Order: sequence, then C-alpha cells, then structure tokens
Amino acid sequence: MTEITATTQSSLSSVSKAGLEDLAAKAKTNPNVVRSLKVRTIAEGQFRNLNYVRNLPAHVIDEPPGLLGQDTAPNPSEAVLAALGSCLSVGIHANAIMRGITLTKLELELEGDINITGVWGIGDLSEKRLGFTDIRVKVDLEGNASRKELDDLVAHSNFWSPVANTLRNPVNLNVSLA
Repeated sequence: MTEITATTQSSLSSVSKAGLEDLAAKAKTNPNVVRSLKVRTIAEGQFRNLNYVRNLPAHVIDEPPGLLGQDTAPNPSEAVLAALGSCLSVGIHANAIMRGITLTKLELELEGDINITGVWGIGDLSEKRLGFTDIRVKVDLEGNASRKELDDLVAHSNFWSPVANTLRNPVNLNVSLA
C-alpha cells in the first residue's frame, strides 16, 4: 500500500455543529425516510468507465494494466474501499464534533483481500467466494480525547456507517436489461 501522509494541522477543518444538530433533529423527526441515490455509468472504452453523480464532473473508474485497463483511475474494488474509507472518515469526524472532540489527525488505511481468478466470469469458474473476503481498516486518529474515547468514537462510527453496513449485510440487488 502506498503511504500517504497528510500535513498535520492544529485541527481538522470543522463542520458546523449547529448544522449537524439540525441534520440529526430532522432525522429523528422522521426516522423512516429512505432516499434513492443515483449514478449513471458510461463505458468509455477498454475498461474505463465514466460515472456521473448529481451534477458533478465524471468520476472515472478503470482497471490496472494487469487487468487490461488503462490505469487512469481506481478499479471498481478499489473504489469500494475508497467509499468505505470516506464514509468512515465522515462518520468519525461528524461524531467527534458532536462529542466536542477536536481532531488534529484523521487518516485511514484500507486493505481488502479479493480473489480475481474468476476475472468477471471469464477466468477460473470453479466454485469460490466472489468479492472481498476480508477488509482491514486502520484508523490513525489524534485529538483532544483519551484513547478510550477515540476507540469508542471509531467503534460507534463503524457501527453506524452506511457503507460499512452495506458491506456487512445482505443487500437486495437486481441487475437487468433496460
């Protein structure tokens, strides 16, 4: 894994605590709201795909040369790890603010084990577990709280992470022709 070190600041740029409290109050008022998120994926060529979310510029997903891609962006499985890391980071940061903890460092390192010999159903098709079998996340966290408080913050954020729970729990998935 490539080591990436963030510049240490006195504290992370914060989010409005009042805004978080308002968001939490709205959620508590109507706890059964389900929102549908949408992404449009367009194959550009080879294995490079452009993904459009809301009105944002295209988010590129590609494959590395070993999987015949152009190596211009993360592959789909790496994007899953990035989504998990980002979701956990957001949750840790938001919960730190709500608990009055000022964070000075928040970095996550993620690793996932995946058997790629099936290669999209064209490689070794013998029975095996498809997808990630194990994912490890290490959180490097510093702030004005005890180790126990930081451990609790990470555990709480992991428990409530939408992406972590998507990976942990079965999801109804339907793929069909348009």
